[in-house]
This record gives sequence, C-alpha cells and structure tokens, in this order.
Amino acid sequence: MVTSQAAEAAEAAQLFPASRAGAIDREGRPYDRSDPAGYGTSVRTPEDYDAFWQETWDRLQGIPLAPEVQPVPQRSTPDVDVYEGHYTSWEGLRIACWYCVPRAPGRGLNGRHPAIAFTPGYVSEPPLGTGKEWARAGFACVVVAPRGKLRSNAVFNPGYPGLLTHNLADHQTYGYRGFYCDAWRSIDFLLSRPEVDPERIGVTGSSQGGGLTVVTAAWRREVKAACPGAPYLCGMHDAINLTHTYPYEEINDYLRTYPERREAALRTLDFYDGINMAPRVRCPTLVNIGLVDPTCPPETGYAVFQAIGAAEKELCAYPGEGHSAGRAEHAPKIEAWMRRHLDVQRAGE
Repeated sequence: MVTSQAAEAAEAAQLFPASRAGAIDREGRPYDRSDPAGYGTSVRTPEDYDAFWQETWDRLQGIPLAPEVQPVPQRSTPDVDVYEGHYTSWEGLRIACWYCVPRAPGRGLNGRHPAIAFTPGYVSEPPLGTGKEWARAGFACVVVAPRGKLRSNAVFNPGYPGLLTHNLADHQTYGYRGFYCDAWRSIDFLLSRPEVDPERIGVTGSSQGGGLTVVTAAWRREVKAACPGAPYLCGMHDAINLTHTYPYEEINDYLRTYPERREAALRTLDFYDGINMAPRVRCPTLVNIGLVDPTCPPETGYAVFQAIGAAEKELCAYPGEGHSAGRAEHAPKIEAWMRRHLDVQRAGE
C-alpha cells in the first residue's frame, strides 16, 4: 500500500511540479502551481440555475421511493447484517444499494443507529467492504449505486467513459441530473429505515464520491456532517484546463469532436458544478485534497472548499499526495468527524 502511494505521488509530481510560475493553462491564463489556493475559479452560475434545481427537486418529490431490502446472508458476518437494497429515483429508475447494519444495539434515540451515506467514485463500483467498515464502527451505512453502476444499469448505462459527456450539450437531459437525484434519494432510503436515527446522518465519499457528498449535503438538510474527499465534479471549467488525465479529459475529447457544441456544453457543466452547489452546504464539513492530484487538481479543491457555506468547515491538504488525497492518514479523521458531529461514542466509552 505504501509503495503504490509513493508511486502515485511520484507520477503526480512529474505532472504537477511544486512550482510552475509563469506557466499558462489551456485558455492562455497565467498561473502558479505553487499557490493552488490563489487560483480561484472560472465557474459561473447560470441565470436560471436556482429554478432548474428547484424544479428537479420538486419533480423528484412526486416519485414514490418504494424502498426494499433483501437480506444477503452469504455476505453478512457475526457483527454486520448485509442487505441488498433498492429504491426509485429520477424518471422512475430503480436504484440499487448495499445496506449494512450493526448487529449490536444502536445507542441513539430508541436504540437506533447513526447512519452514513457513502457515495462512489467514477469508475469504481460501490464498495460493500466500506459499508461493512462503517457498520463495525457502529453506523448503519448505505453504499449507493447510482444509475449506470452495477445493479443500477439495466435502463441507463452510458459506460465509463461515457457518463461524464452523456447529453452534455443539454442541461435538461444531462446524465448527471438523474445521478444527483440518486444520491439525494439515498438519504430518503436511510430515513425509511426504522433502525436509523433520523437526527444523526452523515455523508462521505472520495473523487466522484466527494463531489456527490457536496451535492447531497447541499440539498439534504437531514445531513448533519459531510466529509468530501478529492472532490470531482467541482471546478470543471478549470479542471479541463489544468489536467489532461481522465475522466476530465472525456470533456476535452467531446469538445474536440463537437466544437460547435462548446458553449452549450460548458453551460451545462456550470449547472452541475459542485462549486455552485457548495454555498447551500450548512452542516459541518471536512474536506481532504492531495496537493499533487493529477485527476482532481488541488486548485479546484480549494475553490469548492472556499465556496462551502458551512460555518464549521476544515480543509486537510496533503503535500506529496495524488488522487488518494492522503487516504490512509485521513481515514481516522473522517471517522472522528462523524463521531463528533453525529454524537457517537466508541463501544465501551
């Protein structure tokens, strides 16, 4: 594990030297990679932004959740019950999830459990192991599989690559509209569970999961703590200029293939950018980024952190770390943040 992290950091350092004063990005703007916090952002807020997302929210409320869970004994353990869950989301699609519950009694209201919604990365499939880890720590955990992921791809399956540019020139039908709704609805799934304490729900994830964490915390007031890592889908205008790595390079490929759609495509990205969502985040938020991340440039991490509207927020920026964003060192901080803000003590305390 240490070796792979070192290799990632070395590769990232070659792509992003510590200082590149006098360099220019793809749009000809000067920048200095030694000061990622000072880069700012070129993300804009469309005039009809608020109306668009309010309409999306209102339409989603009219769709019955219809939550279901099915026990999965072969994946359960003596300390964790595992279920395969489903719920209905945008345009009536059934969304799958893993749902992990501690077998020990909950220590919350009426014996209920605090809960975590875990949101997945772009290419990776939703990790059942992460759900089990949270359950062993005393939290019920839903591991979301938004549309296009395994078990949620029967109707919508643009692929990877593919999702990032699906209907990119039309913000009304862009693939992430439903994807964001799927993340929002994971909170409804938790609220539907009688063993979950509705006053103690947190959300976390890294990379795309970090972006989805911002989006979910922004619109779900039930979320009391958020921990986005290496946030993807944030500062997208800037990311496509600052890095040539995938998945963001999918957007540049699209713009090269369809240059006539450039203006419409970039406008769509503004509708879905986490920086425009971030001011709505009000819960305590802990962010981690890697300062040599070649996938989600640190400049965009600083920009979304600065935009987060929470009164209590903290940024952990890890020197020499790439897209892992200091995962090994940072993981205990995420658990501690959730315990503190969801008022969860360790067993035996």
